[in-house]
Amino acid sequence: MTRNLFLTTATAALIAAGLPALAQDCPIKVGVLHSLSGTMAISETTLKDTMLMLVDEQNAKGGLLGCQIETVVVDPASDWPLFAEKARELISVHDVDVIFGNWTSVSRKSVLPVIEELNGLLFYPVQYEGEESSKNVFYTGAAPNQQAIPATDYFLEELGVEKFALLGTDYVYPRTTNNILESYLKSKGIPAEDIFVNYTPFGHSDWSKIVADVVALGADGKKVGVISTINGDANVGFYKELAAAGISADDIPVIAFSVGEEELSGLDTANLVGHLAAWNYFQSAESEANDAFIAAWKAKMGEERVTNDPMEAHYIGFNMWVNAATEAGTTDVDAVREKMWGQEFPNLTGGTAVMGVNHHLAKPVLIGEIQDDGQFDIVSQTSEVPGDAWTDFLPDSAVLISDWKDLGCGMYNTETKTCVQIKSNY
Repeated sequence: MTRNLFLTTATAALIAAGLPALAQDCPIKVGVLHSLSGTMAISETTLKDTMLMLVDEQNAKGGLLGCQIETVVVDPASDWPLFAEKARELISVHDVDVIFGNWTSVSRKSVLPVIEELNGLLFYPVQYEGEESSKNVFYTGAAPNQQAIPATDYFLEELGVEKFALLGTDYVYPRTTNNILESYLKSKGIPAEDIFVNYTPFGHSDWSKIVADVVALGADGKKVGVISTINGDANVGFYKELAAAGISADDIPVIAFSVGEEELSGLDTANLVGHLAAWNYFQSAESEANDAFIAAWKAKMGEERVTNDPMEAHYIGFNMWVNAATEAGTTDVDAVREKMWGQEFPNLTGGTAVMGVNHHLAKPVLIGEIQDDGQFDIVSQTSEVPGDAWTDFLPDSAVLISDWKDLGCGMYNTETKTCVQIKSNY
């Protein structure tokens, strides 16, 4: 009776204020879908901790829509089919209002049919290969034009790299990203024979032959650079082999898309100084918002804990979701989605994140050099770049746009003026 009285009173207050009435029960539930075990735990456990901190902070402010927020944490254990099962559990059993989760694209692809079938809402915080736009997903990590393409330009224009080794873990994200980069490099005049592509399984540990092949690529004296889409704990063995082979960043620079402060915290960085990473955020970014975020994180988790790019993506995504739900007066997925378009929120690098109608954020592009303390010296930073769901460097994708607001379509063909419902590159 007390609870019903509270809801009736809160609803009346909202109506009196000219806002939509509450459309959900308390507590509001936030699903957290990150691997806490297996090969991806090295990266994803921190994102679970980030979500717990963000929810605690929001509850300390009074919660959302008169309700406290409750986190429901599950462990899909780096098992891609299990991600789909856990997503279904979160929505159907735990009745969560939103899910924040996934790291690898193969896990996201596993979850996607479930999210769409049940009309759930997923905030995905990690850089990815693009070539996707779902009405049920907000992509708060980088698309290729916000990471992979600018990183390649840095190699070409700043470091004079002439030959490219594209090394990746064998799944969706590296293969599609490298497909885009091969096309892009060829458009820049790099011949096919100067592009070496190699894939290894998750958890791969023996890097001696692959590193030797990369070294051999530069036998003719041309400058070689490695673009790394290696994910998870396989990075540990890769960087150790580079060091064992005596390869420095001056010899063969590596620019990574999935190595940040969290991954480096478990490595001896003495031999990695000068190698690079491309992200949209580094802990070393200078802004008052970042100082406050870092202080809150270390106060909660310990002085030794570091921040990283996907954490910032969750920070932006969660706060945008809170603001959208507040404006909608409900956590109903369809109502929140409409309020997400055009949402703005300060990022941690001093700019403003804006959510596009293609469900991708505008983000700055940062290139950082690894320092011996495991942090990054930011050597290049752009202004905010809108995320592009469909790349300009694959013919089938160049004619596509995503617009969920006006066109109601994530895959609109600008030549045929039609909305394509299904597309699969995998």
